[in-house]
Amino acid sequence: MRHSKIVKTFSMLAIAASSVVMSASVTAADNYPNRPVKFIVPWPPGDLEDILTRVIAEEMSKETGMPATVVNKPGGGGVLGAAEVARSRTDGSVIGSFVVDLLTTSVMSGNAPYSRNDFEPVGIFLDYPFVLAVRADAPYSTLEELADYSQQNNVSLAHFGYQNLPTALTFKAAEQLNIKFSSDAAFDSNDCSTLANGDADVINTTTQQILPCINSKQVKLLTSFTHDRLRIAPELPTLFEKTGISQTPWNGLFVKSGTSEKIKERIAQISEKALQSPRVLELIENTGAVVYWTGRNDAEKVVELDYNNSEKLIEYMNK
Repeated sequence: MRHSKIVKTFSMLAIAASSVVMSASVTAADNYPNRPVKFIVPWPPGDLEDILTRVIAEEMSKETGMPATVVNKPGGGGVLGAAEVARSRTDGSVIGSFVVDLLTTSVMSGNAPYSRNDFEPVGIFLDYPFVLAVRADAPYSTLEELADYSQQNNVSLAHFGYQNLPTALTFKAAEQLNIKFSSDAAFDSNDCSTLANGDADVINTTTQQILPCINSKQVKLLTSFTHDRLRIAPELPTLFEKTGISQTPWNGLFVKSGTSEKIKERIAQISEKALQSPRVLELIENTGAVVYWTGRNDAEKVVELDYNNSEKLIEYMNK
């Protein structure tokens, strides 16, 4: 009899404790953000994901009155920054601005101290205008001319790391088109100086990184890794047009798994509003970036599809 009373008492205490925890969780979600928010960009400052994430952070500060900052944490092909988000709380105080590779090829290659299930998407907001670029005085202006030149001459490639999707796509396209790279190397930043200093003959990068030398005509573009032709270079064929390769790199916002739906909804609401600002529209016009908002449910499907597609790319890269 006494035993049953003790069990009943413990059960009531457990229910009460659970109710308190749930109530506290609901309150925290309703009042989000109730502490400063940190957006982690796992790359150096200046590229598109960095600029757009800063626009979102500024909007969050404006909307909520709570400080929201962007912290650039490059290293390990973006893995160091992603790992910090994986170790964070589930209160939305740390938000990752991640390129697709960090959820796909980085995990598959064993380079990440986390799994893709450690994160939940808030939304996807950017298709990168990735390109292959060369110096304006390079003796080739098309992928076909590059292929011919590379048969008899050394051609070096700079990229963002082997786990990076555009890198894998570049090597896959090179095999199809018979382009031979004599060497390649990974850099945290591939910009005008990479070509000007002779660090590489061909760079795999975004238009934002090389915009000054595009405008000054110090570089020329060989192809873009985009669904549609770039607005700033409508004559430039896409990689899909040349090879049939259809995957493209994107960037989105992610939080630690287990974060409240209300918190994710609030982040999404603020982000979607921020991405409609005149500053973003000007960025789209100047760089050719495709900026939009894909909500978390559809974003989950995109991650799943790209994960499956990336498995095939990993198999190709490991040949």
